[in-house]
Amino acid sequence: MVEAVPAEAWDRPSTCERWTLRDVAGHVVWGQKQLQHWVTGEQNPDMAGAPGAPHPGSVAGADPLAAWRAARAACVAVVTPDALDRRVSLPGLGDVPLGAVVELLITDHLAHAWDIGHPLGLSPDLDADLVARSLAWARDNVVRVPGFFGPELTPPDGAGETSVWLAYLGRADWRPAAERRAGAAG
Repeated sequence: MVEAVPAEAWDRPSTCERWTLRDVAGHVVWGQKQLQHWVTGEQNPDMAGAPGAPHPGSVAGADPLAAWRAARAACVAVVTPDALDRRVSLPGLGDVPLGAVVELLITDHLAHAWDIGHPLGLSPDLDADLVARSLAWARDNVVRVPGFFGPELTPPDGAGETSVWLAYLGRADWRPAAERRAGAAG
């Protein structure tokens, strides 16, 4: 989705309350950087992209696509099977192996792909297996507080699995983006 955003659209509102498309991109860039820091054992001093941060777009900078690609490449370079066994302490999840954080990031990144695409009228091609995996993870782990996930919504009758998943995360793909922003979470 980051590749699909026109250069002039980055400062448009996303479906996340108070966040622009650039802010959402900054948050997912931060997520990659944070995972890299957890893998290496280093402290990440830059919390500008953390969940609930007021303006995470600063992490994405002037070129969110380049920032995403660089953060993703740096993260992939250090994530190994051994690294995924390293334990970290996370608010709402407790002491968990980094492999569990990857599950969180799958949910976060899939949801934010939708948060970027929906206001632009783009429909991200979300992998059905990852959506199902994310929904299973979310049912056991979602933290419903401001800056994380919103209240669960009721999808329309006959909604597909992606709509059910989005509704569980507090997102309504059956509503126009402007209406969605009225009660959005990050």
